[in-house]
Amino acid sequence: MNILFFDDALLRSNLLPFTYTRPVADIRIGILTIREKWEQVLGEQSSSLTEHYLADKYPAKITDDNVLLNGALLPTAEILEQLKSLALGKAIKQGKHVLAARLTAAELARFKNTDDLKQLPAEEITNTCFLIKNVWDIFSRNGDALRADFTLLTQGRKSQPLSASNQFIGKAEDIFLEEGAVVECAILNASSGPIYIGKDAEVMEGAIIRGPFALCAHSAVKMGAKIYGPTTIGPHSKVGGEINNSVVFGYSNKAHDGFLGNSVIGEWCNLGADTNNSNLKNNYSSVKIYSMANAEYIDTGLQFCGLMMGDHSKCAINTMFNTGTVVGVNANIFGFGFPAKFIPSFSWDGADEQATFSLAQACAVAAKVFERRSLVFSEVDRKIHEAIFNSTASSRYWEKH
Repeated sequence: MNILFFDDALLRSNLLPFTYTRPVADIRIGILTIREKWEQVLGEQSSSLTEHYLADKYPAKITDDNVLLNGALLPTAEILEQLKSLALGKAIKQGKHVLAARLTAAELARFKNTDDLKQLPAEEITNTCFLIKNVWDIFSRNGDALRADFTLLTQGRKSQPLSASNQFIGKAEDIFLEEGAVVECAILNASSGPIYIGKDAEVMEGAIIRGPFALCAHSAVKMGAKIYGPTTIGPHSKVGGEINNSVVFGYSNKAHDGFLGNSVIGEWCNLGADTNNSNLKNNYSSVKIYSMANAEYIDTGLQFCGLMMGDHSKCAINTMFNTGTVVGVNANIFGFGFPAKFIPSFSWDGADEQATFSLAQACAVAAKVFERRSLVFSEVDRKIHEAIFNSTASSRYWEKH
């Protein structure tokens, strides 16, 4: 079985800024990315049909029998059962979204883009599927995804022992430590959901964690942190202060005091000391956020919604984000007061100053950040930055004057 993820055009737009820098399937929700979930369930490697500027980093592998999966679709027992009987040349749909299709290389070559998959004869799935449709779904549905991933990753396996220096509340089987994980003098409450500590991750002394919670490989919860689930901290990240119902994709830091709630933070981000975000309006009305797809504010229908921050963005100490703020890729935020509720990609955004963060500067910073992690910021990465820089120029309104 050759697994190919495709980016549903509508969903990819709805999931900006996070899909500027990755295929939809590489969004993290729960413990794993969507791609990792499917590979774990199916026991197969996968590739992606994605935007042309991402294709060099995420090349597609096409064979004579390809199962195409919507990158925003999470595996469930129902969809897995339906996939077993999917015939060549057919699709599975729900409403206006194609969930899966099975095609030969020749059949696939007939389509100009993945939106053309809607032309295929299809069977309608009647069961509710787990489809990520908007950026706020990433945190609002994180609890369900985290519980499912916990079962997937831990079933039939034995956790590393939890040190006696910790205070633990709940059932022993609801906490799992991977090899090399270190947890000392912490309070872990798994009565409301499982707690997963990844390989070589560390929970430092004095931390208080209420599940469901996942700390992925090589990440750290710093001393005295207070974390409320459902929260996921992706790999190679450091977090401290207070966090509630948020997802950090990975390689990002919120290492100091301050509040992060009902938020999604991409990769390679840094939140300065005492950064806080609002997640509730004073009048308790539903939160509107800026849609990059529609270039307008849309209603989330949620009473609690915080900060959506794209990859490589950073903010200074004491930054205050308003309810439902959206930050693009490679933005720098600083200054007093609340910044705008929408901060475009490649912005240098201060209290009374907006300027463009040049492509050359952004790439130079990214190269330094990669080097600190013993990684190389390649020419392929530079070209992705360049494509995003050019495609987001119209959102930087000051460039028009």
